[in-house]
Amino acid sequence: MTTDAALGIVGVVDAVTLRLRGRILSGEIRSGAPLTEAAVSEAFGVARPSAKAAIEQLVASGLLVRTAHRSARVVGIDPETVRDVYRTRSRLESAALRELAITRTVPASALEANAEILAMPPGPDAATVDPDLRFHTALIDALGSDRTARMYRSVLDEARLCMAQVQGRRLLDAAVIAAQHAEMLEAVAAGEGDRAADLLAAHLSSAEERLVEAIDAD
Repeated sequence: MTTDAALGIVGVVDAVTLRLRGRILSGEIRSGAPLTEAAVSEAFGVARPSAKAAIEQLVASGLLVRTAHRSARVVGIDPETVRDVYRTRSRLESAALRELAITRTVPASALEANAEILAMPPGPDAATVDPDLRFHTALIDALGSDRTARMYRSVLDEARLCMAQVQGRRLLDAAVIAAQHAEMLEAVAAGEGDRAADLLAAHLSSAEERLVEAIDAD
């Protein structure tokens, strides 16, 4: 059990935040579920101030929302949320691809993540989600900007939340995902930033529509 005495206040807050974040992004804590300071304090064996600080960190990151005089709740996922999250991703990643194409820089970590997807058995598989997101994160990290990386990871947490909260995500076949990624990287290597950005837009738009369809089905 995590305790304030064992880790110190800052360590406790970070530990509780990390564990709560994991439960939210895995879908264990569902959309709209309340998270009170008392419940978090009891669940993790920490003092109320530490529980409050952990909740506030997740509110700041966009995974929880708190309205006046109400407990924090896991952000609700609806079609508008999905569309905004994915279009924000598209803006950030498109800019990254265009910048990388200027120097024809193909991130090694993106190639590695895509090779992992390509090695998976045929058919849709939830195991593709992690390397898929690592592929996209590699594009941002290759810019070498800590601020851009922090901003992107905040958006990516919301994308993970969208995926976790929607049952039956209608995932693509691993080979299709890998092929689409490969096309983007080939365009970057050729210095064709606009083509890479167009391919990305189509790739993310398809994922966006599948999530929206899943929400409507649920």
